[in-house]
This record gives sequence, C-alpha cells and structure tokens, in this order.
Amino acid sequence: MEHKSPSVGTFQVGDYVVFALLFVVSSGIGVFFAIKERNKPSSKDFLVGGRQMTCVPVALSLTASFMSAVTVIGAPSDVYRFGASYVIFGVAYTFVVFLTAELFLPVFYRSGITSTYEYLELRFGKIVRVSATLIYIIQTILYTGVVVYAPALALNQVTGFDLWGSIFATGIVCTFYCTLGGLKAVVWTDAFQMVVMVVGFLTVLIQGANRAGGIETVWSTSRTGGRIEVFDFDVNPLRRHTFWTLTVGGTFTWLGIYGVNQSTIQRCISCKTESHARWALYLNLLGLWIILFCAVISGLMMYAFYSNCDPWSSGLVSAPDQLMPYFVMEILGAYPGLPGLFVACAFSGTLSTVAASINALATVMYEDFVSQCFGDLSNRAANWISKALCVVFGVACTTMAVGASYMGGIVQAALSIHGMCGGPMLGLFSLGILFPFTNLKGAFGGLIVGIVLSFWVGVGAFIYPAPSNNTHPLELSTAGCNFSITADGSNQTSLTASALSSDRYWLADSWYSMSYLYYSAVGFIGTIAAGLLITLLTGPMDPKKLKPGMTRSMKDVICFWSERFIHADFSEDKEDVGDFAKAWEKHPDQEGVIKMETVKSSDDNLQENAYTNAAFDHNETSKVQVKL
Repeated sequence: MEHKSPSVGTFQVGDYVVFALLFVVSSGIGVFFAIKERNKPSSKDFLVGGRQMTCVPVALSLTASFMSAVTVIGAPSDVYRFGASYVIFGVAYTFVVFLTAELFLPVFYRSGITSTYEYLELRFGKIVRVSATLIYIIQTILYTGVVVYAPALALNQVTGFDLWGSIFATGIVCTFYCTLGGLKAVVWTDAFQMVVMVVGFLTVLIQGANRAGGIETVWSTSRTGGRIEVFDFDVNPLRRHTFWTLTVGGTFTWLGIYGVNQSTIQRCISCKTESHARWALYLNLLGLWIILFCAVISGLMMYAFYSNCDPWSSGLVSAPDQLMPYFVMEILGAYPGLPGLFVACAFSGTLSTVAASINALATVMYEDFVSQCFGDLSNRAANWISKALCVVFGVACTTMAVGASYMGGIVQAALSIHGMCGGPMLGLFSLGILFPFTNLKGAFGGLIVGIVLSFWVGVGAFIYPAPSNNTHPLELSTAGCNFSITADGSNQTSLTASALSSDRYWLADSWYSMSYLYYSAVGFIGTIAAGLLITLLTGPMDPKKLKPGMTRSMKDVICFWSERFIHADFSEDKEDVGDFAKAWEKHPDQEGVIKMETVKSSDDNLQENAYTNAAFDHNETSKVQVKL
C-alpha cells in the first residue's frame, strides 16, 4: 500500500468523551462499592471481598489484569517485527493455568491465608516470608511502572497529551477506586474493562481488515513477508523467540506471574468456594486465548497495511511500541470516537493491572508487616490502614512509571522484570509444596542463589545487548513511502549491534544473550537446585512434622479429575486437608484480621528445621527520549 502523507489525525470531541467514560465508569464502580460496603469495615472484606466472589467476575478480572496495555500495544508490535510466533504463548498459558489451578491454588485456598507469603512462614520460617514479601513488593512496583507508562506513551502518540500528565491521571484514578471499594471494586471494574478491551480490539480488527484489503490480502501479504512462519524448533537458548523459548520459557515466566503471585492468588481465594476459584482460572484461560488471538491478528493486519512503508524505518514513529497507536489513528481517525475507544482499550488493561497490583501490595504489606507488628488492631483501624496503604502504593507505582521510560521495548521489559523476580519466587514456593523434606536453610539459600543468577543474566543483558542474529527481526520496507525519509529512518537494529560489537567478551555473546523468556527458568532452576543441595547438606526436614495441607504431590495433580478434587463447597474441601484447614475454621479472626498464630500448633519449630533478547533496548530508549 502506498502512503502519501506521514501525518495522521488527532483526537476529536467524541474521542475524548469515549475515553473519559472509561474513567468515569471505573471511578463510579469504586464509589458504588464504597457505599455498598460501608457497613463492613473489616480488612478482610476490603482486601479479599469477604471471600464471597463468584467465578465469572473473577475470571474476567484475571484476564483483564493479565492482558494489560503491554499486550494491547506491545504484542501487535512484536508480531509486526518478528512474526506470529507470539501466538505460541497460548500453549504456555494452558500449562500455566492448569498448574496454577491444580498445584498451587488448592494449597493456598485451603489454608485460609490472605497473603501467599503467610504460607512461607508456616512452611519455613519468618525470614523466608519477609524476604519473599520484599522481593514481591519491588517486583510489582517495577512491573506496574512499565504498565502505567505503556498506555501513557500511546496517548501521547495519538493525541499529543502531556505524557507525564496522563501517567499521573492513570495513577490517580486507579488509586481512587481501589482505595474506595477494595477488592470487589477492583474485580468488577476489571470485568467492565475486559469488555472494553475486547470491543476495542474488535473495532481495530474490523476496520484494519477493511483498510488492508481483506483477510485474504492480510494473510497473503503476511506470508510473503515471513510473518506467519510460526514454528521454529531451534533449541538454541540464545534465540529470542522459538517454539521452545515461548513454551518452556513462557511457562516459567507466566507461572511466576500466575501460580504464586499475590495479585492472582488473592482474587482466587476471594471466591466463595475452591471450585469457583478453579473455574475462574479455566474461564480466564479462554479469555487469554481470545485476547492473544486479537493481538496477533492486529499485528498481522498492521504489517499488511504498512508492508511497503514502515513508519518506524521511515521515521514517522520514534519507537516500535508506538506503531499500534499510530496504526489505529490512521485507520480510525476519520471516525470520531473510535480512536478514543482504542485508547480506552489500552487504558482498560492498565487500570486493571495497576489496581490489582495496588490492592495486592496493600494486602501483603498489611498482612506480612503491619498485622505482625500491631496484632490488636480494631476493625476500623485495620480498614483505614489498608486504605492508606493503597494510597501509598498507588503513588509508588505511578512514580515508578517515570523509570519505565528508560526500559526500552515494553513487552520484553515487563516480562524480564517478572522473569528475574518471578522465577526464584516460583522456585521457592515449589520447594515448599513439592519437596516436603526441604528445610529453612535450603529454602532461604535457594532463594538467594536464584535471585543472584536471574539478575546476573538480566542485568548483564542490559549492559551487553545481544546482536540481531539472535533476535531475527524480519525485513521492513519503505519502498512505497511517497515522502522524504527522515534521518531517523536508518536501520536501528543493525546500528545498535554494530555500535556494540566492540569491547564484547564471551559472556556477552552467550550467557547475556540468552532469550529474556529464560530468565525465569534460570531463577527457578537455580533456586530448586541450590535449595535441595543445601537441604541435603544441612539435614533434610522430617515431612511428618509438617501440618496437613502444606504440600501437594504430583499424584494429586495428575488425579485432579478424581472425585476427591471435585467439590461444590469449600466445606467438603476441608475434609481432605485435615487439621490445617480445620485449624483455620476454628480460629478465624473475629475482627477481620487474619493472625497466623491461630493456625500454628504449639509444638511448631519449623523455623529451626526448616530488538535484543534483553528487556532493555538501548536504541529504542534513545528514540523515545528524542520523541519526548
């Protein structure tokens, strides 16, 4: 397709109205639940919705927060540059949801805990719990900063709004409805935002197919450009995206986000029964597939539309992450309200993710620190402290978005942050759940080793970006551009590689060039291996000293369809986990603040026994800074 003008339209009144409605409705949901729940002042109602949520809204909430603006904006750009192999993430999603539902969820749900890190103290000791909580807080603030920055960049690109003003607006709205309505407001707002995301994507797909010449044209153009060569079975771990990095590496990365992440587990344990929680996860899988499919098809349509005039190479956009919003403005700019719908789509994912993160951060801070230091708080005090923590973390996450502008491509930045922190955390929980003999020293030592390894490779990749022969970016053309190409239209990838070719040593082209999707696997394997080795050297723990329900064997997972694991009511589930769940049932905190002492036995002494492949694309960073 020949492109005659480098200019695109700007927001009109209808776009601002549609976009504003997203904030109005989201804030209204927070106000609604603040009024509705005003007579339920306990922190339990605020943080976990009184454990009365049903599967459908929780499933929509999980999907909306999982598929943030990183997916809405970053995934189509990734497909545009590297091809549709991104769709293989759907396989990883399947493994992740299955393992979360059948391996991790039963342990967390039946224990009656509010913070997943309470489990670590029950299983190993307080030092492990505190360490893991601090890592989670840092990880989530970093990740949320990227998620806030992404749609702000999109808004800046398509409307000219001040970048930082839009970032602060996002943070304020999220903090507002999260602080007012608690988890129930977060879940139901997420459900609304999930609908907005789907409608926004469908609008782009319909008009994009029309402007690109139809589905057949999109398919044939993408095939000619090598965009639909999905399966690459190269086992080289240095390759950015192959079948193995996307399935194996993707599973470890997303499992660290899903299986043991407070944000996900908190919404699952808010369900009224374990069966509701499990169904929420499987319904969420369907939503993940739908959004993933929309993102991949959008990327292919964008490539078909710009197959002869790449906006990035021609200098019309300063970074690949701006391609999707630029494409939207070009195809939808003549229809008032539709560009606003897409930006609302991007912001929906962000609002969902940020609000869930704020709520989860407030929960772990309250349960793992505040309630441990002040055990006699009243309902009202606990509730007000929880709300105050939401405000504090809302400010922290919004401020962190400033740093996200230096992290390069948003997809890799987001996944790399989760990989470097999530892999060791996944390994730590796996040591506790899958290996009953792991002791305290093994768990703590394994966590340290896993963190060191994952950050070693991640930070090293930031300093020494991998050459393009590992990333395999596909060819982009400017032959059909009917305007002068600016100086920014040079081949950014090759320039980056050549500029960095000197002063490199063997680690730069091996260890540091590893696919960013393997960061989590490195952390996981390091944690497991070191944890088991230290345990064997210091003396394994006697599994008989563990409380019932603290571990889960692979036999339990394999036999998950048996009658034993199909329950319609949580009370039936408790019969299977013995004294541990019964202890929680007999000793709930009457003031709404869960205290771990109520589920500990008096003889408990577990504490004593117990692009580039990197996320940070230097070249793209510089381009964004020039744009700003």
